[in-house]
Amino acid sequence: MSDTKIVELKRLAQVVAEARRNGKRVVHCHGVFDLLHIGHIRYFGQARALGDLLVVTLTPDKFVDKGPHRPAFPETLRAEALASLACVDYVAINEWPTAEETLRLLRPDVYVKGSEFKVSSADMTGKIAQEEKVVRELGIQLAFTEDIVFSSTNLINRFISIYPQEVTAYLELFRKRHPLEEVLAVIDRMERLKVLVIGDVIIDEYVYCEAIGKSSKDPVLAVKYQSEDRFAGGILAVANHLANFAGQVELISVLGTRNQYEGFARAGLNEKIKAQFFTVPGIPTVVKRRILDGYTFNKLIEVYDLDERALPAAISAAICAEVRARAATADIVLAADFGHGAITREIIETLCASAPFLAINTQANAGNRGFHTISRYPRADYACIAEHEMRLEARDALGELRPLLEQTRRRLKARYMIVTRGQRGCLVSGDGDGYVVVPAFARKVVDRVGAGDAFLSATALAAAQGAPGEVLGFLGNVIGAEAVEIVGNAKAVDKLKVKKTIVALLK
Repeated sequence: MSDTKIVELKRLAQVVAEARRNGKRVVHCHGVFDLLHIGHIRYFGQARALGDLLVVTLTPDKFVDKGPHRPAFPETLRAEALASLACVDYVAINEWPTAEETLRLLRPDVYVKGSEFKVSSADMTGKIAQEEKVVRELGIQLAFTEDIVFSSTNLINRFISIYPQEVTAYLELFRKRHPLEEVLAVIDRMERLKVLVIGDVIIDEYVYCEAIGKSSKDPVLAVKYQSEDRFAGGILAVANHLANFAGQVELISVLGTRNQYEGFARAGLNEKIKAQFFTVPGIPTVVKRRILDGYTFNKLIEVYDLDERALPAAISAAICAEVRARAATADIVLAADFGHGAITREIIETLCASAPFLAINTQANAGNRGFHTISRYPRADYACIAEHEMRLEARDALGELRPLLEQTRRRLKARYMIVTRGQRGCLVSGDGDGYVVVPAFARKVVDRVGAGDAFLSATALAAAQGAPGEVLGFLGNVIGAEAVEIVGNAKAVDKLKVKKTIVALLK
């Protein structure tokens, strides 16, 4: 019987139209219904009592945005579960992300939502408000059930967690120390901040190839060109991440004249970013070209196009003057120092003297390794580096990491310092917060390039508010988990998606 209840959406529209012609009152419910529970059953029962025919549409898998690795159950099983309920007459899988177009197609008499949706402003997605608008437009009655509220997300977190036991146990403790509302409030307050960001422009190129064998003349791998992508990386990527969270973002950086990338750089920036580029004659804009196997996505080789000469003194002085002027009206200054020459010693001195809150990162990469560590900076309010960068700074490959972190933070006089460790999460040290280890939340890694930039951007905004150190580490690992699912710097981490992931983890 339940199989006959599941129909295609267009067929459901015909069923609804016929029922209404016959004088029946049609009630419509819509949602994800990922884990069917007693709250859903009572909701459907109350909805059925409002009419003669109850039809339910559910969000298809590709549009479910409840957080990582949701839905827990695929759309076919979710539809089957709904159809098994006696009070439900028909079930269809939706074709769109929301119910707006579905309501226009079905045109029911009553559209029913749970009591938790009564206050549409509490919905961070804005979808409920849009649905209410369509309901009023079509003259459909909007009704809300009144009953106890359960959460599929909460039940999934408690009983079928996708994470290892140690991560699940950590999240349970984190919820007790830092409620969901506290963490979301930190993200919302980021919008009040004005940020000045400075660092190296990097053009990231991905060249996809197919391996065709060993060269006949040389002991090298021969590959066949397939396609390529180009991304706005380095400080451009950092600024884009910041722009998705902060209220205002200003950018200072340098470009070369040997290759023309200013148009590409500006086109790749979020429209809210105010960028000022200083042009250095005779050098290239930094380009990092990665040759990849197009099938496995393994990186085979990197080709750097850069010039290691120092900035001309006049340009360095001009940047210092610009930093002083803009830092005076900023809430936070973020130096994402990739070690390719955009930040000179004079600029560092200006940053340290002028920034109301200084956040820094010094990246160790193939173009600067061994010559570029965080000791270039005499002070910071927040510092964030990777474990290999911390060990390079301390000249200690094997020692315990905590003493190295604490010692470096004290030298910088930083309120917070974080050391990221990839799949092992991050270590956080902060004034009054002690020392905290936060596990990683990533379950799927597409590309690690740019993940550190995303981590730095969001945690710096949280640090500038004085958020608890553990919250910094948690936010950073959530955002890092989102970033490693993005190829290169193809796009910035989305604020709404981050908030939904946090809800999924902490609800």
